[in-house]
Amino acid sequence: MSTTHKAHCLILPYPVQGHINPMLQFSKRLQSKGVKITISPTKSFLKTMQELPTSVSIEAISDGYNGGIDQAESFLAYITRFKEVGSDTLTQLIKKLENCECPVNCIVYDPFLPWAVEVAKDFGLVSAAFFTQNCVVDNIYYHVHKGVLKLPPTQVDGEILIPGLSSTIESSDVPSFESSPQSEKLVEMLVNQFSNLEKVDWVLINSFYELEKEVIDWMAKLYPIKTIGPTIPSMYLDKRLPNDKEYGLSLFKPMAKECLNWLNHQPISSVVYVSFGSMAKLEAEQMEELAWGLKNSNKNFLWVVRSTEESKLPKNFIEELKLASENKGFVVSWCPQLQVLEHKSIGCFLTHSGWNSTLEAISLGVPMVTMPQWSDQPTNAKLVHDVWEMGVRAKQDDKGIVRREIIEENIKLVMEEEKGKVIRENAKKWKEFARNAVDEGGSSDKNIEEFVSNLTTIS
Repeated sequence: MSTTHKAHCLILPYPVQGHINPMLQFSKRLQSKGVKITISPTKSFLKTMQELPTSVSIEAISDGYNGGIDQAESFLAYITRFKEVGSDTLTQLIKKLENCECPVNCIVYDPFLPWAVEVAKDFGLVSAAFFTQNCVVDNIYYHVHKGVLKLPPTQVDGEILIPGLSSTIESSDVPSFESSPQSEKLVEMLVNQFSNLEKVDWVLINSFYELEKEVIDWMAKLYPIKTIGPTIPSMYLDKRLPNDKEYGLSLFKPMAKECLNWLNHQPISSVVYVSFGSMAKLEAEQMEELAWGLKNSNKNFLWVVRSTEESKLPKNFIEELKLASENKGFVVSWCPQLQVLEHKSIGCFLTHSGWNSTLEAISLGVPMVTMPQWSDQPTNAKLVHDVWEMGVRAKQDDKGIVRREIIEENIKLVMEEEKGKVIRENAKKWKEFARNAVDEGGSSDKNIEEFVSNLTTIS
């Protein structure tokens, strides 16, 4: 059967799971409003996937490597080659799609790949930059791009004022990167997101207006900004896309049955869910402190430890958990995070504060204990603690390690103490705001509708 589409968007993500998931969810929203979608990850990324989404059409481009970034001799080599080969293969793909019933008329790209704008311009297509991080973090990178701010900040003790952000931030709140040539290149890439942003037709942000009003209003004076988030499966928010319960894209195989079965046997709001996402690597010393902090908190915990990280756990830790009669802790290699966060037995999320995890916790109303590692995570943790007041940030010592006493103390504060009551109430409040934003007539829904109607007039 042939359906007539209003327009055709080619979606170009940066090839890591945390960047593809939000773009994929946005694509499903567009699709539900009659837009044809082709999502275009790299061939090397597709090879690593355990499962792929069936709901959208997938056409790969190439980054010039069979094994993706791991095969490149350096980060710089990777992005340089990606630009060259990516531009070529993207050009070929657009030509190939010119013959379908509805040719591509818009490229939605991750600004980690600013060259996509040039390809769009060559074909006379409109372009939309899709920022997978929140507006505050984007604002910080914008100021680095403008030369107003340095990363890492030079004034180590001074407070930093970011326009549009009501609270001042300290140097420990800005995005952080280890000092190495690789990291310098990474910061350069983050800053280059703004290198040709004045050429794009839309700037889409994976956040929602109510969450970051002042910063969005400030940035909207510079760029055509629209918030379109939270980009998490609709069944956890407005439920308007009936089958949308999973991202549908996964690097690891989740132990879904085991996790949910264990959670079903735990009392309401009693469990600490612990996960550091798909990329973070903790030091062995930090792993040990975390293990004992969880154990000493005397709370039930579900802890995601990827198989590559398992060797860092204290000796016999897992065996002892299994032998314990009260079944307090459960360590798994991967789990279906949304289903877990939604579960009524979860009382708190101990997180690395990656933006996708943070947005999921906001959308499902789960209070957080944050242990940010690097990149945008310190800034997200700052917002969770000081601005949205739905969590606490676990303080590191001089060695950069969060000690077991601090972990234990923070978990108890969020889950049982009077002080934590406000945090728990705020978590419920933000959950409402998040759902309303994507529901019919909400701030993000209106922005998506406007985007679609603009596309339709173009096509």
